[in-house]
Amino acid sequence: MIFSDEEIYGAVKYNLPKTSEYVKSHGGGVKLLGVKDGKVYIALTGACGGCSMSLMTTKMVIQKELRILIHPELEVMNVDGTPENKLPEDCYKEEEEGLIAKVKNLF
Repeated sequence: MIFSDEEIYGAVKYNLPKTSEYVKSHGGGVKLLGVKDGKVYIALTGACGGCSMSLMTTKMVIQKELRILIHPELEVMNVDGTPENKLPEDCYKEEEEGLIAKVKNLF
């Protein structure tokens, strides 16, 4: 992927509200946790947090929309407490001042 984790984080943060309408309609929310090696880590909150359909929501709704808006190879992982979906300790978590403005210029 041609973008840095920092750039992807900013792009996801900027575009996440556009992708979370479906989740909101079901009483849930989406929280951006971090980015590592181009992989985006989120947590579904509210009613969607423990839902048995959370994997489908992550892949078929959030990942699908972010791939359209940001990059077609973007991978989104729902950090749900299972070992395979764990947030890496060294992932990029914070945006630098003005990053969102920089990202807006990319789109």
